[in-house]
Amino acid sequence: MPLKAVVFDAYGTLYDIQSVAETTEDAFPGYGEIITQVWRIKQLEYTWLRSLMRRYQDFATVTRDSLAYTLRVLGLAYESNAFERVIEKYLHLDLYPDVAAALAALKPRKLAILSNGSPEMLDALVRNSGLDRLLDATISVDARKIFKPSPEAYELIGEVLGTKPDEVLFVSSNPWDVAGAKSYGLDVAWIERVTPEAMALACVETELVAPLTMFKAIRTQMDELGFAPDHRVRALSELPRIA
Repeated sequence: MPLKAVVFDAYGTLYDIQSVAETTEDAFPGYGEIITQVWRIKQLEYTWLRSLMRRYQDFATVTRDSLAYTLRVLGLAYESNAFERVIEKYLHLDLYPDVAAALAALKPRKLAILSNGSPEMLDALVRNSGLDRLLDATISVDARKIFKPSPEAYELIGEVLGTKPDEVLFVSSNPWDVAGAKSYGLDVAWIERVTPEAMALACVETELVAPLTMFKAIRTQMDELGFAPDHRVRALSELPRIA
């Protein structure tokens, strides 16, 4: 079946979630890295927990709640302006440097985002980064009130783009998202930005495991869920050769 669309995850795939670290460090000196990593871990956990509990709250709420959790467990007092300044960064995340060129090279196929992000968060992020000029659609799971990797979330691709699963290449750097998309039946490319070799090197470089290293060990390696990606690439710039 000819490929009609390429659909991307947003956070960690097109947008560098680690780009919040400078803001968290500025707001909470000495705690920037651990805030960044614990925040992201809890943010993801809350999406899964709320999906399992059938107690959906949108990603904006999840993002605020997970940051509040992080600051509380680290014993950090804060004023509302510091909290809001950190939250605001999620509307201005940095693009990975090869995003615009890779998306342009994939035209004339339909290009879209499927993300856990709330519509307001995604619309602001896409507009602020200039990707609104390249994307045909920005799809939020909010339409289903359940987060990825639920099959109901991936169903939105076909409904919005008018495609069948085998006509879509789904792209994510998040292993749990890769497994979910593959389980649903999509053709899936995994952006493997952190290799096991790099992980092993990071773990022996110091006696203390840094928060970022721990995050990478938990969230950047392919999960043992029985679903492997169809394509493994190291960067978005490699996608045109497989699409």
